[in-house]
Amino acid sequence: ITRMHFQWDWLCLSVLLISSATAEIENEDNLDADVEVEDFDKQSQEADVDRDRSPLEVVYQTPKPTGEVYFTETFDGAMAGWVLSKTKKEDTDDIIAKYDGRWEVEELKENTMPGDRGLVLKSVAKHHAISAMLTKEFIFDNKPLIVQYEVNFQEGIDCGGAYIKLLSSSDDLNLEYFFDKTPYTIMFGPDKCGEDYKLHFIIRHKNPKTGDYDEKHAKRPDVDLKKFYLDKKTHLYTLVLKPDDTFEMLIDQSVVGKGSLLQDMIPPVNPPKEIEDPSDKKPDDWDERPKIPDPNAVKPDDWDEDEPSKIEDLDAVKPEGWLDDEPQYVPDPNAKKPKDWDEEMDGEWEAPQIPNPKCEAAPGCGHWVRPMKNNPKYKGKWKAPMIDNPNYQGIWSPRKIPNPDYFEDLHPFKMTSVSAIGLELWSMTSDIYFDNFIICSEKEVADRWAAVGWGLKKLVASANEPGMFSQLVTAAEDHPWLWVLYILTLALPVGLGVLFCWPAKKTGEDIDFTKPTLITKGELKQERDELEDDEIELEEKENGDTAEEERREMEETKKELIKDTEKMGREASPSEDEGEGGEDIYDDEAANEVADGSQEEGDKSNKSASEDEMKEADESAGCGDGPLKSVRKRRVRKD
Repeated sequence: ITRMHFQWDWLCLSVLLISSATAEIENEDNLDADVEVEDFDKQSQEADVDRDRSPLEVVYQTPKPTGEVYFTETFDGAMAGWVLSKTKKEDTDDIIAKYDGRWEVEELKENTMPGDRGLVLKSVAKHHAISAMLTKEFIFDNKPLIVQYEVNFQEGIDCGGAYIKLLSSSDDLNLEYFFDKTPYTIMFGPDKCGEDYKLHFIIRHKNPKTGDYDEKHAKRPDVDLKKFYLDKKTHLYTLVLKPDDTFEMLIDQSVVGKGSLLQDMIPPVNPPKEIEDPSDKKPDDWDERPKIPDPNAVKPDDWDEDEPSKIEDLDAVKPEGWLDDEPQYVPDPNAKKPKDWDEEMDGEWEAPQIPNPKCEAAPGCGHWVRPMKNNPKYKGKWKAPMIDNPNYQGIWSPRKIPNPDYFEDLHPFKMTSVSAIGLELWSMTSDIYFDNFIICSEKEVADRWAAVGWGLKKLVASANEPGMFSQLVTAAEDHPWLWVLYILTLALPVGLGVLFCWPAKKTGEDIDFTKPTLITKGELKQERDELEDDEIELEEKENGDTAEEERREMEETKKELIKDTEKMGREASPSEDEGEGGEDIYDDEAANEVADGSQEEGDKSNKSASEDEMKEADESAGCGDGPLKSVRKRRVRKD
């Protein structure tokens, strides 16, 4: 029993450990947000961060680039170089066409670091446009393009974007007239409206034959982007565009989308070699029907198309107690005409109808009508069965011709150079925060820039984040069904613990009966006689080591019997009558008799074997196993 309880304790402990490990794994999976996490640059993350200090004591220092860059902006000082647009949006009502949305440079509302500021979009339902020239023009040649910046939707986001545009280089580029039609080379960043969460990556590709520009959109990321828009945290957006015509999109230094400019853009950069002939038309006799009605089929003579699908059930009988004279609905007797009821304007007032209370106890009220049933003779309108069309020619499609506009651009990476960066946005939510822009050609430079900017914001936000319990409660407030999951998660280990670890009631097999069974004096005397007979037979067989060993076993058995007899005699009631039912209890007399008998048997066992005893032992050699069997039988009976 002790061993079983020990095993149940180990099982209980294992269940609790597994439950704890499962909860920890689920928590880590939710934080991962289904994206592939890359190793953060530990060396750069440690820069300017005193890990021994509290997050509230983090000393912020304005990030400084560590390599070649084309543009950087931290907004920690004056907004030097940024130009507000003074133009209007085309094809829009004059009331909202003007780019009059307000911008401010502010600190974050939450998880603030003294000295760290960013550009904040402040207006709602207005057009915003602001831009700045790059430090030097980026030419798409043999170096990668890396664009990186931070965004925080401090109030969440209902409908609006936070994407940036890299404006194409041109002699007539004027930032004061930056608007939605200003030519750009790349557009990148988050955008959301309704339940559509996007991460834009759009290029404007130049057709080498016509010189026209067409927008090419990267395929949507496969991961869920919702949390990045709703958690009110600062997130890092990175675009890496390589000279081998491949690209990567990252959020918080985790890859959320990647592909090739040649294969993963919609529509494709290069048009198809062949197109459908627009002048080709389907012939009039072209048959696209795979099945046709059998022209040789004939309607059977017994097919009656006039039979209804339902008929009255003539076997139905009106239920007893049906109230034919009672209507199903009656005026409400408790209803009263409103005080402001004007019969001239509203007409004669009538009480509202309610179900007739008399019909509740009856099977029905009103005029009884036989129910309808399916008509066994109904077959419907006859139609000829369908057969394979012998003239079937398949689905027609126009013939293919060479595409007159075909071209092949093997290196779409070589786009129009860029010389400015701009934000041209419309939003229904205010307080969208932008910070720490960088454009460079080395990923290491961008990572170090992120470590001393976004890395510190992430560290402070993590330190100020509420505990797991608060997060669970907050999640349940947004999704009440989570309470059921929480209860089940807690109840499962508790239920298993009660089931396997609670002490069970002892059964009859577990109880140790120490009190001996009471027997009569007659039975005791019979057993004593049998014991004496066994001892006599054993003495006759004493002719060697075997006899001596058997005698010792016999003496031990005898002593145990004497002890049991004395014990039972003490427990028995001395006042019970011996004569009733032949169930006399042990008393002092029985104990004395057993003691006397055992003493005599002891004297006999001490005698040495005589010649007569040896002779009798020889005569009983044919049944030499008898004394041993008797002793074993005696032991069984005693137990």
